[in-house]
Amino acid sequence: MSIEYDAFMREIFERITAPIRGLHQVAYLLAGLTLASQLLALLRDRTFAHTFGAGEVLDLYYAAFRVPDLVFALVASLVSAYVLIPRITGMDRESTRRLLSESATFLFGFGGLICIVLAVFMPSFLSFLYPSFVNSVHQDEFVLLSRILLIQPILLGLSGVLGSVTQVHRRFTLFALSPVLYNIGIIAGTVFLYPTFGLIGIGFGVIIGAVAYLAVNIPVVIGEGVMPNFRIPTLSLMSSVMRDSVPRSLALGVGSITALALTAIASRLGTGSVSVFTFAINLEAVPLALIGSSYAIAAFPALSEASAPEKRDDFTRILSSSARHIILWSVVALGLIIVLRAHIVRVVLGTGAFDWNATRLTAAMLAVLAVGLAAQGLVILFSRALYAARQSWRPLFYQLAGCALTIILALILLPIGKEGVPSPLAVFLRVGDVTGTGILFLALAATFGQIFLAILSLFALRNIAPGLAGMLKRPLIDGCFAAVAGGAATYAVLLVEGGIAPLTTLMSVFTQGLVAGIVGLAVAGLALFVVENEEFRIVTGALARLLRVPNERSEVLTPSAEELPKP
Repeated sequence: MSIEYDAFMREIFERITAPIRGLHQVAYLLAGLTLASQLLALLRDRTFAHTFGAGEVLDLYYAAFRVPDLVFALVASLVSAYVLIPRITGMDRESTRRLLSESATFLFGFGGLICIVLAVFMPSFLSFLYPSFVNSVHQDEFVLLSRILLIQPILLGLSGVLGSVTQVHRRFTLFALSPVLYNIGIIAGTVFLYPTFGLIGIGFGVIIGAVAYLAVNIPVVIGEGVMPNFRIPTLSLMSSVMRDSVPRSLALGVGSITALALTAIASRLGTGSVSVFTFAINLEAVPLALIGSSYAIAAFPALSEASAPEKRDDFTRILSSSARHIILWSVVALGLIIVLRAHIVRVVLGTGAFDWNATRLTAAMLAVLAVGLAAQGLVILFSRALYAARQSWRPLFYQLAGCALTIILALILLPIGKEGVPSPLAVFLRVGDVTGTGILFLALAATFGQIFLAILSLFALRNIAPGLAGMLKRPLIDGCFAAVAGGAATYAVLLVEGGIAPLTTLMSVFTQGLVAGIVGLAVAGLALFVVENEEFRIVTGALARLLRVPNERSEVLTPSAEELPKP
């Protein structure tokens, strides 16, 4: 039995660590494990909602997370896989080890120094950001948790350094497992460590998850003989890395500053506001990852190849194709989210300490944030298009403008928000009798900021991709038509189902929402078929080819506009 078990475990290990070369095989694997990671993230949020509800403890946890996020964006991304992979591809073993060693040492030294300084001044820093939390009974735990979480960006940054080797050598299973293990660590910390250690236990869970995130890359790095060691960074090597990474890192940092500022403002709107705000953002992140991020990531290699002036027509075609799909499917998703928002929140978060008022408020915020779903996806795509066109600094300037608008709007609306949203909006979102609706103004500010940023980025691309704006009108119109048709059908099915079975159990809520969503999606598809939408035709054609299981070649192919993953 022991021999059979050892052989079985050895086979599992070999499968996990084996290189994967087929394009479709890699795409399906990454899609499956990305979905698993998203589902675990939702399970993590459900665990939080059940254990804490939208209350003070969870507010403190989410608030503590924003500072490490900023450190990661500004420091760890300087030596991320994004800039290391192109360099180590084709490098000999010794050169690769030198680059990894200097990058890891730079991250550990520079990032560690910043984290130490922040840890020393953390009480003052948190008091400035979250004055309403100063008198909390959990204040000491809050400060300690924030200090513990500063370890996380260093571990994740080192994961990016080692992960560049994992990706170059096509160990995509390990690469895709990392976020899965990270979320498992956080869930374990909440379930097993929080009862013993309190708020600090969740922080330990985060660190355990981050260590697991890092550890999966170590076997590959050791196997390839490029395990980094301590090596003082040289100006000649690190300056070339910084030159490419600084614009992107600063742009990521601006996004983290926006999130930090909105969280700080939310903390001034009452207990539970930070939790509701974060829950809604996390829920909206799922369709954003499946639609906007997927198309943007897949299009980036093709955009980079077509960035030469003589290939401008190809660049425009690839960018237009990706943007049209993002707009169409994001708008269709918006129609379904608005109608099913309460069902979504109840299924994912409606348990334990998460009460009905928190459910309604989170659902309303999800609907407002979803209005900017297409804009967020386009911002991700357009930023990559500008990077591909060697205009790396422009996304930073646009992010600064979007950040400024979002924060200014939030501050202007803050006094109004303390009194609640206007009655017409509250009635439309069905939160007229719920307290704390002022948090919805933060969602409005974030949504307007993303729309403004998308328009600004589109304007910047007018010379790089001439005529792009005109190409996006048809999918927007078709998407709105399909969203209205699908949303109406979904709502009609909900009305019929409401008279059949009461929504008293998780299974009844899930089943009702699932059936209504499937019908709504089918009607939206029918609407797109009627208007002869090109993107819908491409998707149905791709699904038909997928069902025929085409033969695959073993070599890795660069994604093209026709090979983009479909939602």
